[in-house]
Amino acid sequence: MPGWVEIIIRSVVAFFILLITAKLFIKKSIAHFSYFEATSMFIIGVILAIGSFNIAIPVGYSLTALITWLAIVGIVNYISLKSIAFRNFIFGKGIPVIKDGKVLEDNLKKERFTTDDLLKQLRAKNVFKVADVEFAVLESSGDINVLLKKENQPLTAKDMLIPVAPIKEPQTIAMDGKVIDEALATIGLNRGWLEGELEKQGVAIENVYLGQVDSFGELSVDLFDDKIKVPEPKEKPLLLASIKKVQADLEIFSLQTENQDAKALFINCASEMNDVLKKVNKYLH
Repeated sequence: MPGWVEIIIRSVVAFFILLITAKLFIKKSIAHFSYFEATSMFIIGVILAIGSFNIAIPVGYSLTALITWLAIVGIVNYISLKSIAFRNFIFGKGIPVIKDGKVLEDNLKKERFTTDDLLKQLRAKNVFKVADVEFAVLESSGDINVLLKKENQPLTAKDMLIPVAPIKEPQTIAMDGKVIDEALATIGLNRGWLEGELEKQGVAIENVYLGQVDSFGELSVDLFDDKIKVPEPKEKPLLLASIKKVQADLEIFSLQTENQDAKALFINCASEMNDVLKKVNKYLH
């Protein structure tokens, strides 16, 4: 067999072995690798790379080295699942670097982490003042996770006692001009519904680059041609306006009538519509 053919075959096999190895042993992005994981993958990559182009090395030697390293990684991962102490030793653990707005210099020195590194990581989290931080941890991956002091955290709907509707993951029901029937079926819809919604917006399915349906059944589309503007969905605003109008009409009727029984009925109905408005308001905004 010509040498160049053998190199091609070895390289292709090495690529698939590396791909399978990464899928089997590491379930995270490279940015979140521990030092052990990064080193192991680097060494495995080197073994595969050298074995793919150095035809002077027998294939059996490369496979032996590869299997040995894979066994080491597998054993280490298995033991780390069973032992916290071993896991902390191999992969490391989070180290506090800021507490109550004060930098823990001794911990930074132990981890050989400079003040510049700390400030850079804080800026990446949109934190520019150490005194604003309640607690910060240096993770084994080298990232810093930050908890701001309560007064410096952004306000949430819960803080403001504002009721909000629960939101579920939107379903992608169209992509690259094609309908995804499985996603439609998941949310209990069909092509007939989709065609009707697209017709309301004056859009053909062939022109849809991406179509999604939110948890309220509202369709939003992104077209291939960015110059074409798709009208915003109006179902929810129209429904909210209709409920408000009915409630206002009932109040007007109660003021206009002289019949006490009718007045009481209109007032009661207006009060009930007001309760309905409060309940659905969070869903229709």
